[in-house]
Amino acid sequence: MTPELISCPQCGKSIDPNASLCDHCGVNLALAALLAERDIQPGAEKINDIPISPELLVPRLGDYLIEKGVLQPENLGKALDYQRSFEAVGQTKLIGQALLDLGFVGRETLDQVVTEQILQLQSALQEANVELENRVLERTSELENALRRLAELNQLKSNFIANISHELRTPLTHLRGYIELLVDEGLGPLTSDQVSALKVMKKSEGRLEKLIEDLIQFSLVAQGDLDLNITRFSLTEAFKEIWDGNIQKAKAAKISLLVNLPKNIPTVQGDQEKITWVLSQFVDNALKFTPEGGKVHLDAKIESQVVTLSVFDTGIGIPDDQLNEIFEPFHQLDGSATRRYGGTGMGLSMARQIVDAHGSKITVRSHLGEGSIFEFSLSV
Repeated sequence: MTPELISCPQCGKSIDPNASLCDHCGVNLALAALLAERDIQPGAEKINDIPISPELLVPRLGDYLIEKGVLQPENLGKALDYQRSFEAVGQTKLIGQALLDLGFVGRETLDQVVTEQILQLQSALQEANVELENRVLERTSELENALRRLAELNQLKSNFIANISHELRTPLTHLRGYIELLVDEGLGPLTSDQVSALKVMKKSEGRLEKLIEDLIQFSLVAQGDLDLNITRFSLTEAFKEIWDGNIQKAKAAKISLLVNLPKNIPTVQGDQEKITWVLSQFVDNALKFTPEGGKVHLDAKIESQVVTLSVFDTGIGIPDDQLNEIFEPFHQLDGSATRRYGGTGMGLSMARQIVDAHGSKITVRSHLGEGSIFEFSLSV
């Protein structure tokens, strides 16, 4: 005899009363009967319809109830099976509600346990916040100490450079005086070889004197003593000074030094002496790093309310990943003991600080093997 079919309490389709699951919707028929007995409507608690509950804040509620001795492990297993049966039909049932539905714990007990766990979590969170704040304060203090120490070391370095530079200036003055006296044959006639030797000495003395002056200027800049004498001046005199100071060096190196200053170029605002020094530094570097037969251009052009000053060369160029390093004091891109190009690495560092003090910025564009261009702008 064929058993009489019944309706599935979930989907309403006809099913075998001896089946454990509905063939149509897959609902657990025993569970559905239990829900009906407890007047709990299937589908009433979809995941998006779950009410905000303190239980949502509590992890591993069942395990905590077992630890408290208010729930037996086997009952937790039954409650988890009960909970999973809801998940099988796309519904959601919190474990606490499952325990209440099955009568394994009371509402008062559940609320008390949930409250205890929330308080414990709150306390742990407060402790974690305090620990994090302490670590942040400790790390901040370490960084402040490191920065203070770095500032002290920089100050010591600047003081050392300034003191040594000033001490070197006096004996160097004596050397220059006697060399000039000898070259002028003030102490007697000289042979041609002696004159040649003295000229080499005089040239080296000049380089050393320039180095010492650069060191003194660098120490002043590093100590924040960069005083600017801002005036409105013509670039004609500055460009002439740069040309006169570098043309012989360019000819000796067989490099074409070109100066382009339009006749209608307006006056600019700045410290004439320091801007001239910056441009001279650019030209000096360009000549140093440009091979024989190359070109170095010193150029000025009017753009809106500013004059853009630039130095272009056809030299060796600078790698992209080292463009920022060229402005580091006492830094050479080629740091080997046998490096080809001389210099202390102070020039560009000071140049950037001088240009920054004028409210401008040095920009550099370069390609390896093709050359570089350094430029900045001054207000008209």
